Amino acid sequence: MLFRVLAVVCLMVLPAWRLSAQEYSLGKADALPSGAVAPGIAGLLSADGIKVSKGTSTVCEIWFAKEWPIEADAKVGGEVLYPLTVGEIIGVIRFPKKASDFREQDVPAAIYVMRYAQQPVDGAHVGTSPTRDFVALSPAGKDKDAKPLDYKALIAASKETTGTAHPAIFSLQRAEDGASPSVRQVSDKEWVIVHFVGKAKQGGSTKDLPLDLVVVGKAAE
Repeated sequence: MLFRVLAVVCLMVLPAWRLSAQEYSLGKADALPSGAVAPGIAGLLSADGIKVSKGTSTVCEIWFAKEWPIEADAKVGGEVLYPLTVGEIIGVIRFPKKASDFREQDVPAAIYVMRYAQQPVDGAHVGTSPTRDFVALSPAGKDKDAKPLDYKALIAASKETTGTAHPAIFSLQRAEDGASPSVRQVSDKEWVIVHFVGKAKQGGSTKDLPLDLVVVGKAAE
């Protein structure tokens, strides 16, 4: 009887233990190393980066762009959440150790340029994501043009990250309300999401644009 009671107690405690073991926090990143990215790209970035940590271990550091240009005819709707231009720079991210993208592909420890991407509308991608919004990662040492890349160039650059036939992608989800920057966990999907409110510039006006980026987690199977 005693063993049965202990087993029940362990089962009751286990979910809480798993949750505490997966706690993530947000802090201020160190300065982006000098020369780590091309000067034209470095000039687009905010000086203040954010650091995502799990316990005492750094998961990643992100320096978002000071502002994101929005085209005059930009539209959202359906499976597209963000009025961004495919190929434009969202920011720069550093992984201090090997990570994995939304497709569970290996992403080596390095610094990468994050550019906005949209999942193509074709039979190969049906049902893989409820949204089409992603960021594609390309090695900062090779991606040196601050201008938006066209889709083919973007995918080719991002394939340099994975060394596979697929780009390195991280999912953008519908932005929720909340303090910026912040980090939250989506337990049922095992996602870790960074929430950040950036500045979108359209014409002569600038407005807030909240963004939710999945930095840990994979697509639903």
